[in-house]
Amino acid sequence: MKKVLTIIALTVFTTGIAFAQTDSVPKGPWTFTGMAGLNLSQVALVNWSQGGENSQSVSAVTLLKSGYVKNKSAWDNSLSMGYGVQRKGNDPTTKMNDEIDFLSKYGYKTGGNWFISGLFNFKTQFYKGYKGEGEDRILISDLMAPAYLSFNLGMEYKPNEHFYLLLSPIGIKTTIVTDEELSSQGAFGVEPGETFRAEMGAAARVGLNFEIMKNVTLNTSADLFSNLLNKPGNLDVSWKTLIDMKINEFLSANITMNLLYDDDIDYIDAEGLNQGPRVQFKEVLAVGFALKF
Repeated sequence: MKKVLTIIALTVFTTGIAFAQTDSVPKGPWTFTGMAGLNLSQVALVNWSQGGENSQSVSAVTLLKSGYVKNKSAWDNSLSMGYGVQRKGNDPTTKMNDEIDFLSKYGYKTGGNWFISGLFNFKTQFYKGYKGEGEDRILISDLMAPAYLSFNLGMEYKPNEHFYLLLSPIGIKTTIVTDEELSSQGAFGVEPGETFRAEMGAAARVGLNFEIMKNVTLNTSADLFSNLLNKPGNLDVSWKTLIDMKINEFLSANITMNLLYDDDIDYIDAEGLNQGPRVQFKEVLAVGFALKF
């Protein structure tokens, strides 16, 4: 639990540094925006006749963005971090959210709303993930297990700051599994005993960011990747959405949704049986303290 709280504290602390530094940055071609939230919940029951269990949960979420526009150059960066845990009764503490997602995209304007663009994306998580409970639980993920590195080069259509579409005939997707136990199992599509898997193909990415209504902001992006050298008809899909709803200056609610499909990642059921690739979906609704700039 101490490690969990340390991770959450570091996430919020890093965001606080970013807030503090933003005020001193001179205005110019750079723009900075972001939000950070800390959410807490608790249920305490004493002789409660209707049943139930005591529970506690804590989660932190951060989204930082920077943009640079000058002459024909446009450079966009974003860092999304989230971590959350919960505990019910006397059960061990379990994760309910865990992500690190960094993206950097540079474009050079060729004419109209079109750019020659390159995109770099890095994804992983903070801490170990398990399936099952007690002595039967098994390790299924960890920091850098997996981690994903991707690079796309192509043409980008960007009519404004709220929307872009990148079509990339040249795409590289790399899967990294540094944990020896998971590597030996061939987890996340790597060959058993290997820690690295590279795929080459074509990719597309679309991003949308705008205010749906007053104090309600939508950030969503979707990635498609096809390995042209192996089963090109099987698309890997990663779709991420964050809806941030500001209640007042310090309180907000947010919904995060992730939909994933990777033909190289098999689903292992509760009995340990391989069920093949499946669509993965995660949704987290949180209400708590927030800062936005």
